[in-house]
Amino acid sequence: MKILALLTSLLLATTAPLLAQDAQGMPKPGAEHQRLAAKAGVWDATLEMADSPDKSTGVSTCTVVCGGFWMVDDFHATVGGMPFHGHGATGYDPAKGKYVGTWIDSMSPSLMTLEGSMDKDGKVLTMSGMAPGMDGKLVMHRMVTTQIDANTQTFEMFVPGEGGKDMKVMTITYKKRAVKTGDKAK
Repeated sequence: MKILALLTSLLLATTAPLLAQDAQGMPKPGAEHQRLAAKAGVWDATLEMADSPDKSTGVSTCTVVCGGFWMVDDFHATVGGMPFHGHGATGYDPAKGKYVGTWIDSMSPSLMTLEGSMDKDGKVLTMSGMAPGMDGKLVMHRMVTTQIDANTQTFEMFVPGEGGKDMKVMTITYKKRAVKTGDKAK
C-alpha cells in the first residue's frame, strides 16, 4: 500500500506541471514564428559556388508545420552536376531568445544544428553551426539569409578562411513563385 501511495504521489508530482500548463492554454506562435511563416511557398533557386563560375538551379519548398512554430525547407538542386537534396527545420526558441534550426542533406552524414538571430529590421537572419568542411573536419559555418523584398531573398554561406577571416563558399538567390488559384507547387 505504501508503494502504491508513493507511486501515486510521484505521478501527481511529475504530471502536475503539465496539467497546470494545459490549464493555462497552449503556447501560440509569436512574431518571430510569423516572420518565418511569411516565407512559406515555392522558391526557385540559383546557386553560385565560390570556386566555380558555373551556376546551378534548384527548388526550395517551404512549409509551416507544427502549429506554426516551425518552417520546414525541402530543397532539391543539381550541384556540380550531381543531384542534391537537403531538408531543414527553422523555428524560434523563446527560452533561448534565438532562432534555432537543423539541416541534413545528401552530401553529408552529419546533422547540423544552428542558432542565430534576426536583425532589428527583421530582414537578415544570421545562423551558425558546426558541420564538416571540405576536408571532413568539423568547422563553424555561418549562414546569412537576407530578405531583399517579398519575393526575393539571398542565402550566403561562410567558413573560416586563411587568417581566420570568413570566406564565402556559396550564394543562393531565391525567387518566390507566383501561385495561381487552384495551382499546386510541384
